[in-house]
Amino acid sequence: MRTDPTCIFCKIVAGDVPCHRVAENEGALAFLDAQPLVEGHVLVVPKAHAAHVAELDDRAASAVFRLVRDVTRAQRAGLAADAVTIGINDGRAAGQVVPHVHVHLVPRYEGDGGTNVHAIVRGEVRRSPEEIVAALAAAGTSGDPGASA
Repeated sequence: MRTDPTCIFCKIVAGDVPCHRVAENEGALAFLDAQPLVEGHVLVVPKAHAAHVAELDDRAASAVFRLVRDVTRAQRAGLAADAVTIGINDGRAAGQVVPHVHVHLVPRYEGDGGTNVHAIVRGEVRRSPEEIVAALAAAGTSGDPGASA
């Protein structure tokens, strides 16, 4: 398993730094965020070091998102959350502080004053949808370039 000896999340996965473990599976670990936005804010990390989502292999990606699913179920049932905001800051420009993939699971409640991911950034869209799909397809996405939402 790939690790980075300077990475705080790798140290948490290894058990060298304490955390409040919530759940884990063969490839991912969920623990309470040390600087929570709200009660029950959980981080899910792959056990193998990967700085960006694109670096995850299929097994790690599957393990992470299976644990995301399981923990969000537990947040709704155990904390009576009405919803869960799921977020990944993938890269410095996106606000990623720790360069190890981590998924934020933030329990949400009706009337909590929070907002949605559409409030993060609003920029100008200059290219047509077809140009964007073509650029993504050329870069290696495996989706159907002819499909529409």
